[in-house]
Amino acid sequence: MSKSFERYQKRKLISSYFSVVLSIGLVLFLLGVLGLLVLNTKKMADHFKEQITVSVFLKDNAKQVEVDQLQKSLAMADYTKSSIYISKEEAAEKHSTEIGENFMDFLGYNPLKNSIDVNLNADFVSPEQIEEIAADLSKKNYVEEVSYDKPLVGLLSDNVKKISFWILVASGIFTFIAVLLINSSIRLSIYSKRFIIKTMQMVGATKTFIRKPFIWTNIKLGMLGAMLALLALSGFLLYLDSTFPELKLFQDVVTLVVVFISVFASGIVISYISTYFATQRFLNLRTDELYY
Repeated sequence: MSKSFERYQKRKLISSYFSVVLSIGLVLFLLGVLGLLVLNTKKMADHFKEQITVSVFLKDNAKQVEVDQLQKSLAMADYTKSSIYISKEEAAEKHSTEIGENFMDFLGYNPLKNSIDVNLNADFVSPEQIEEIAADLSKKNYVEEVSYDKPLVGLLSDNVKKISFWILVASGIFTFIAVLLINSSIRLSIYSKRFIIKTMQMVGATKTFIRKPFIWTNIKLGMLGAMLALLALSGFLLYLDSTFPELKLFQDVVTLVVVFISVFASGIVISYISTYFATQRFLNLRTDELYY
């Protein structure tokens, strides 16, 4: 009978530890994902900004030396990420492929212009800066027109600001919720041992002596939960990298190290603080209050 009871107690203890580890792991995983999102918000915003193309259309009478000079000046400009010269023939071929027929057959000529497509560095993608760049390029007498998607630029700039703000707000709220959830899991675990705590205290054990094994046990559970979260986070990152390789998540080693260390440290720190205050609460209760 006693062996059966011991096995029951052991299973109950393992189940309690497993639920704590799982709770900590899930919460820290979500916290890690949010941390990656916060740290990579600028990178993702920059990626979308650098897809904006400014097309510089050239006049038919533009001299080759002028075109070459413009290409060199654009390549050397601070605002340029990349620039590609597209001849009117290449543009016509691309357009014909897109529409599925050769439009020059019924027009009899090629109405398109030679152009240089410029992708800007993210720091220069704002309505004011692009307008200034376009105005400067338009002053050249061999430039026919400078074209870009103005509504898209304005919408992108506004949305990046809004998204960045709300991600910071969400990260603050979620961090607070994460601490509460981990704290609740640990308190429930210690609640089941409240009579043991009080018994040890009644036989003369000091508060520090009583707290020590509980703190150490829950720190180990916090470390296990953090390791579980890091494994899940690694899998999530591998999936993201294979789905969106353009984000180059694994190239920013410093950011990854900061996030992984922060997740692991959070598991330890939150477990320590939660266990300390949970045991302190039961140590300060009167014996008759343990039943409520």
